[in-house]
Amino acid sequence: MSEKIALVVDSTTTLPEGFLPDLEVRTAPAIIIWEGEELLDGVDIQPDAFYQRLATAREMPSTSQATPVMFKEIYEDLLEKGHQILVVTISSKLSGTYDSALAAKEMIKNAAIEVVDSLTGTMTVGFSLAKVQEAIKAGASLKKCREVVEHALANTGVLFTVETLEFLHRGGRIGGAAKFLGSALQLKPILEVVDGRFEGIEKIRTRSKALDRMVEIALERIGDRRPVEIAALHANAQEVAEQLIEKVQARIETVRTVVTPVSPAAGTHLGPGTVGLAFLAGVE
Repeated sequence: MSEKIALVVDSTTTLPEGFLPDLEVRTAPAIIIWEGEELLDGVDIQPDAFYQRLATAREMPSTSQATPVMFKEIYEDLLEKGHQILVVTISSKLSGTYDSALAAKEMIKNAAIEVVDSLTGTMTVGFSLAKVQEAIKAGASLKKCREVVEHALANTGVLFTVETLEFLHRGGRIGGAAKFLGSALQLKPILEVVDGRFEGIEKIRTRSKALDRMVEIALERIGDRRPVEIAALHANAQEVAEQLIEKVQARIETVRTVVTPVSPAAGTHLGPGTVGLAFLAGVE
């Protein structure tokens, strides 16, 4: 008899509705701290409402990772229902979420829980977990599911172009993109998640050229690996994200495309108007 395996992610992995239809998937929400309120990411505030409020806010929000207690409560509920648990979090170099997930595991002795640091985030995690869903259907063990997700994550990439680096700088997430701070305002940086951190790749003179160049870089990273699954990510820039997907599809064949907003917690650090591409390539 195959094991009952449930998945746990944090709220920076904004899975489109119905993306993993055959699995028990739980989300540990990050905390948005804003004008004296603590809001659970994706529970108390959704992307549309978040960006509307951000446009007129006098005070900018900050974030805190999901707590060990949040993860522990999720684990206990799933274990009680007979599940083994695979947890995949945003990069430990961008957030303390992985530490929270591990700490919660330590509170529950001898439980069948595997915690994976994705060293990336957003839909790269989603696409990788879709491979786990296939493995679970085929009767894979929890250990095998961990191997599947780690292999998939190693074949992902994510790129962003932001309107300004100020949000990343202020939130302490800027990493290797700091070299672009102080650039002329009209220059649009392209960032890539490399070894779990943001790195500045190029500065492009206009927004439209930055979008075209981001597509070029994504295609370079994908190379001749097939099949390709790709997501356009956006912080209140749905139309631009849809255009990005069209640009990609005009160049390569994809087996799945997704357009999804980045969560309020991620948007706090990336800033409104950010768009990105996340892909999984070469994993059957």
